[in-house]
Amino acid sequence: MKHAASIAAVIFCIPFMVNSADRITGKTFSTRSRIMSTNGMAATSQPLATQVALDILKRGGNAIDAAIAANALLGLVEPTGNGIGGDLFAIVWDAKTKKLYGLNASGRSPKSLTLNYFKQKGLSKIPAHGPLPVSVPGCVDGWFELHQRFGKLKMKKVLAPAIQYAREGFPVTDLISYYWQGSTFLKRYPGFEDTFMPAPKAGEIWKNPKLANTLEKIANGGRDAFYKGDIARTIASYMKRIDGFLNYDDLASHKSEWIDPVSTNYRGYDIWELPPNGQGIAALQILNILEGFDIKTWGYGSKEYIHHFIEAKKLAFEDRARFYADPDFNNIPTNWLISKKYAAQRRALINPDRAARQYKAGHAPLEEGDTIYLTVADKQGNMVSLIQSNYRGMGSGCCPDNLGFCLQDRGELFTLKEGEFNTYAPGKRPFHTIIPAFITKDGQPWMSFGVMGGATQPQGHAQIVINMIDFDMDVQEAGDAPRMLHTGSSQPTGSIMTNGGTIYLEQGVPYEVMRELTKMGHRIQINVGSFGGYQGIRRDPDTGIYFGASESRKDGQAAGY
Repeated sequence: MKHAASIAAVIFCIPFMVNSADRITGKTFSTRSRIMSTNGMAATSQPLATQVALDILKRGGNAIDAAIAANALLGLVEPTGNGIGGDLFAIVWDAKTKKLYGLNASGRSPKSLTLNYFKQKGLSKIPAHGPLPVSVPGCVDGWFELHQRFGKLKMKKVLAPAIQYAREGFPVTDLISYYWQGSTFLKRYPGFEDTFMPAPKAGEIWKNPKLANTLEKIANGGRDAFYKGDIARTIASYMKRIDGFLNYDDLASHKSEWIDPVSTNYRGYDIWELPPNGQGIAALQILNILEGFDIKTWGYGSKEYIHHFIEAKKLAFEDRARFYADPDFNNIPTNWLISKKYAAQRRALINPDRAARQYKAGHAPLEEGDTIYLTVADKQGNMVSLIQSNYRGMGSGCCPDNLGFCLQDRGELFTLKEGEFNTYAPGKRPFHTIIPAFITKDGQPWMSFGVMGGATQPQGHAQIVINMIDFDMDVQEAGDAPRMLHTGSSQPTGSIMTNGGTIYLEQGVPYEVMRELTKMGHRIQINVGSFGGYQGIRRDPDTGIYFGASESRKDGQAAGY
């Protein structure tokens, strides 16, 4: 999700890290202690979803069941970031096979919508809202793929809590209400006002009986109820009426894809991401480049660390703009892009004293805005890293008749420039921002985590890894630590970086460091609300204890039992 603003204050006068006695750890930025448990744990961006996940675990479900239940509830309680009109990606650690599995549950563009249509309309980019950016929702199929392969409880039991909350209501939390209030402009699109307006205030009870009915049909009829039954026909009829292109055949022919996660080793830890059409390997590219520097000696929050991190990000994002797209339509050189040899070539381009205004994408051999993230772990050792999104907050604004949800606007992330990897085509998956992550060490699960928030995500993933491995932070401190964000890189949608972009530094960066970075050619500005949302669960391989963390910038909660 892309955030326009935030209610948080920004102060630039506090040291980035102070060894002060007001926190036992000395890390004054950490707002709370990590959570610990042995039987199970869940970390989500809304406390009710965390509690639902734990309830499912206590009723005999496993981590996969609990993750689906939590995601279903989040679509109700946090519609500003996700819902069954969006897409889903997941990484699962299966305790039985002791192996990681990846699921790409992203949908494709309408088969009847062509690149030529956009040209005829005189469009240079795909609109952010309305019917044109709508692609097939992949979430529900993703649930059933996960459940069929790993689930224990029946889907009726898994979806029951979300159905009950949708009928009986729940109090809307602070930050979610804030972003809901900012989505009122979407009422210009058919069905949105009837479904989501008036926007509830914080603490107000909200019900969505339409969504309850939809979820009930899915619970009873399975994924086909959504993609081939009444729900599909309703979506198709609605889209035709508003001059959209998504039709019944697009929905009926949809399928998710099981894929192998890819990894790089960073200082003895294997960091796992999913390959494109997502942007996860950008985090691996950043880490590969930075592994060649002595980050720990530089220190957290130092000008050297911030400078080199930003330059590594710029380099990775040039490749992201050129190569990250649907692998069904392109030969994407994933193995080369995440190789140590390629990282060494890219690392050599960094000037240690000066910010680059522009980088070129690498010459790789070609044979080769809003979201929820949640993670759940169970007593058997299964762990799920799951991310799900509508894209821009509440999506396209298009809410099919009486179904209780909005369709995503993920198709906006195609480029209309011909000849690119991510050029729009019928039946194609767009470049995707949402990415789950996982860390293993010596072949054992070490951590399931993610950072939601558009282009913030790979930057956030890399910072979490560095915070824990280089700076010895625990799972909660790693998320609470002030983040840096760089914007203005070249994009898969066609824009090119020519001015070096902009750095946004979260509260706590010393003025002296900002001054030195400015001297090096970095442009620094204030940005609040765009630093992402993190959840994480780390597992101690010796004791089996889980350590959980939830994002201090969200309404979320980590809890265990």
